[in-house]
Amino acid sequence: QVQLVESGGGLVQAGGSLRLSCTASGRTLTYYAMGWFRQAPGKEREFVGGISWRGATANLADSVKGRFTISKDNTKNTVYLQMNSLKPEDTAVYYCAAPSFTLRSPSANEYTYWGQGTQVTVSS
Repeated sequence: QVQLVESGGGLVQAGGSLRLSCTASGRTLTYYAMGWFRQAPGKEREFVGGISWRGATANLADSVKGRFTISKDNTKNTVYLQMNSLKPEDTAVYYCAAPSFTLRSPSANEYTYWGQGTQVTVSS
């Protein structure tokens, strides 16, 4: 069973930065792509972006392009979401997710395992 634990959320002023971490247990992430999602109050869950098993960031949402990057440290079994130039509209609970299969980068609806989420609040 795969367990994902996010951390690093918090309260930040607009224009600031945060780095979220997602650490996996029960599986090595070396050959797995990973994804980040977010859900704001009253809104549907939104795909933020994914990282391929090789470590290439892919498919960032238009709303975060140029501001967010995703990286992966296989030695720590951890995926990161670096968020810069944060805006109040980035306020949401952020989740990391993993597919059940290796190598191929999943589409947004192919993620099987989810973390509990971490709250990010951006004040104006």
